[in-house]
Amino acid sequence: MDIKLQQLKYFLLVVEHGGFRAASVRANRSQAALSTSVKELDKILGQRLFEAGHKVKLTPFGEACLPKIQHFMKQYQDLESDLWATAIGQRGKVRIASVPSVAAKLIPQVMASFTESHPNVEVSLIDDNAIGIEARLLAGEVDLAVGHCLHINDNTIDFTPLLSDPLGVVCLADHPLACCTQGLSWQQLRAFPFIINGTCQLLDNTPARVLFDHALYSVENITSLFSILELGIGITILPKLAFPSHHQKLTWIPLNDPSIERIIGILRFKERQISPQAEAFYQLCLQELNKINLSPFNHSSFN
Repeated sequence: MDIKLQQLKYFLLVVEHGGFRAASVRANRSQAALSTSVKELDKILGQRLFEAGHKVKLTPFGEACLPKIQHFMKQYQDLESDLWATAIGQRGKVRIASVPSVAAKLIPQVMASFTESHPNVEVSLIDDNAIGIEARLLAGEVDLAVGHCLHINDNTIDFTPLLSDPLGVVCLADHPLACCTQGLSWQQLRAFPFIINGTCQLLDNTPARVLFDHALYSVENITSLFSILELGIGITILPKLAFPSHHQKLTWIPLNDPSIERIIGILRFKERQISPQAEAFYQLCLQELNKINLSPFNHSSFN
């Protein structure tokens, strides 16, 4: 016979309330039911827990069992609380992958709000490029990914668009192009050395593609890219979010011809259920990131 959790609970109630009658009132059960339950526990253990004829006094065996049962019940209650907290998203871990510009500028405000409502949930944020965040999601390394839809080619992934991030030209603040604050066309860029970076793929299938067909420089790391741009070696194209606000040496100018925007959104599996805490983070992303308006975005036009 196995020890039942209810038997241990009734035993502790009798000890706590000093007798079977008071314990039965607390448990909302008959005194006979509690007495039978404790007798069954005695039989399973092979020893009496209470002295015969003195049902509120513990035997030496009962004295030895009491702290062990109390310790077990405390662990059980803690486990029960943790499981309930996890079930409603108040415990556990959320793993997020994001492109660097979004990780630096948008995700922190989501994390701040999430921490207020889920103070005991651990959040792990990994920044990677657009291909990398999708690969991490497919490999099960993260619950959610936040980035743009350039590389999404798997029909198991759902992409929810949130905001548009326009492309612009980045150059020195005293560069000849810097005076064109209202916008530039790709033809105006052809006279200057061009530096290719990962987001330049957004220019594919546009006339601006010729800018990097003969480019001499290619830099993937964003920190290295800014260091090279600050030396005046060339110019490049970056989304608005990827450009640091109030940069002292560089400036960002809208690219009007062609006018291109990357669509920032959340990636998740279509058919796979995520944890409650990850779902809460997802909903908060929808709420917080939809408030940002880098440029007008028509959700109905997104395919």
